[in-house]
Amino acid sequence: MKDKLATGIIGCGKVAHLHAKALINGFNSDFRAVCSRSGEKGGEFGKKYGVNSYTIIEEMIEKEKLDMVVVCTPHPFHKDPTVQALNSGAHVLVEKPLASTLEDCDQMIKASEKSGKILGVVSQRRFYSPCLRMHRAISEGRIGKAALGTVLMLGWRDRAYYESDPWRGSWKLEGGGVLVNQAPHQLDLLQWFMGGEIEELYGFWDNLNHPYIEVEDTAVAILKFRNGGTGNIVVSNSQKPGIYAKVHIHGSNGASVGVQTDGGAMFIAGVPGNIEPPVNDLWTIPGEEELLDQWVREDSEIFGRIEPMEYYIRLQIEDFIQSVTDSRIPLVSAAEGRKTVEIFTAIYRSQRDNLPVRWPLRPEEGKNDMDGRLSS
Repeated sequence: MKDKLATGIIGCGKVAHLHAKALINGFNSDFRAVCSRSGEKGGEFGKKYGVNSYTIIEEMIEKEKLDMVVVCTPHPFHKDPTVQALNSGAHVLVEKPLASTLEDCDQMIKASEKSGKILGVVSQRRFYSPCLRMHRAISEGRIGKAALGTVLMLGWRDRAYYESDPWRGSWKLEGGGVLVNQAPHQLDLLQWFMGGEIEELYGFWDNLNHPYIEVEDTAVAILKFRNGGTGNIVVSNSQKPGIYAKVHIHGSNGASVGVQTDGGAMFIAGVPGNIEPPVNDLWTIPGEEELLDQWVREDSEIFGRIEPMEYYIRLQIEDFIQSVTDSRIPLVSAAEGRKTVEIFTAIYRSQRDNLPVRWPLRPEEGKNDMDGRLSS
């Protein structure tokens, strides 16, 4: 097996620049090419990073002999380039979420299985030290069983943000609002920490103060897990001025662990801002309480030395490439990515039907309303 895999990018939007830097800096990546529907845009991107540009995915993969590509297209347009890349012989890592619908997820997973190529989804917050610390404590049973999990993400998106790209704020072009674009990281962490399949969800969404967009800016949900745990989700783009996002897990023995994954300025790819370090903000495991201040200092110091948005994406890309090399499942597989899509799909369906939604979730047959999004 080669020391480095030949890599490329599909899509040249803002987030693709972070992936380009990560692919250049990754120890096991040989970044060679980019593909864009716009030859001009792709050419500018390729020139900036010193790689060749293409307009046809299959041609890029064949000519550059690519082993792996990252898909950075808007959410509703993840399926087609992913399937094309898999069928052309490349492993594929997709920007979050895996897709905007379960139907697209399943077609992508089917193509991965048929081609024998690995499919993963970006959820780089799993690689934050505070998140890994939490997952380890939960897995080792130090809080007993994960009994209650909460997600709270309050932030703000202004009109300029939604007008910064033509696809933002549209059901068909963005796929959804806060649930599809901003919250997938926290939704993924919640189900990862809770460690069990969801049994039932009741949810509600609304557009509180963004009348110039179609999609939701706020959503809430109550979850029941098959292992007996419960969960609560509150996410919103309607609270000024910045953001804070927290995921807390409370155990059956009374101990709790938590992380603030985001704080400071609301992150926008390619836009500089004052971003706070991710830190454990809750830790009541008996005998470990006094470690919290030490961890906050250590994690903050490390965060100050790196370019965080690129660094953690790079860690995930390196894990994904290593999974290809080792023929193993990556930390965030396509199956894990589908679970996040299940959660926001259930919230949309629950809103539409005013009923709890039970698992397992499958694509709906005979309906063409994007799980209730278009009937709004």
